[in-house]
Amino acid sequence: MRSATVHELKQELLNMPATELTELCLRLAKYKKENKELLTYLLFEAHDEQGFVQSVKKEIDEEFAQINHNNLYFVKKTLRKILRIINKHIRYTGSAQATVELLIYFLQSIKEAGIPIQKNALITNLYKGQLEKINKTLLNLHEDLQYDYSRSIVALEL
Repeated sequence: MRSATVHELKQELLNMPATELTELCLRLAKYKKENKELLTYLLFEAHDEQGFVQSVKKEIDEEFAQINHNNLYFVKKTLRKILRIINKHIRYTGSAQATVELLIYFLQSIKEAGIPIQKNALITNLYKGQLEKINKTLLNLHEDLQYDYSRSIVALEL
């Protein structure tokens, strides 16, 4: 079975009655957790992006509290898990400002947790990759925001 293009889907959805559209959304939400989370974000949290970012930061703090510092392998695994959570929430918002803010918070949390970034090549690469992602996304923001965030980024450089 071939998937329809986004344009074809949009045209079909525009021609549907509201009740059928609601049924389709509920059916989508039923089968995949990510669809349900996205729908929850769009319906309940999209209007308050700052509140959503704060709740994601709280979730990041909870995950950082669970890091096992006994072995760098476990630290790396937990950091990857936290980054997956952050990237999922970034996809939901689709906002460059939220992306920069969450990734800066992630890198600040790594520094505050006392994780030895330089001792493990994988952690170093992960850290540098997120710095690059922040710098690329920063170019899409307004000049004033770029200046504010670039001051935070300077403190994160290795």
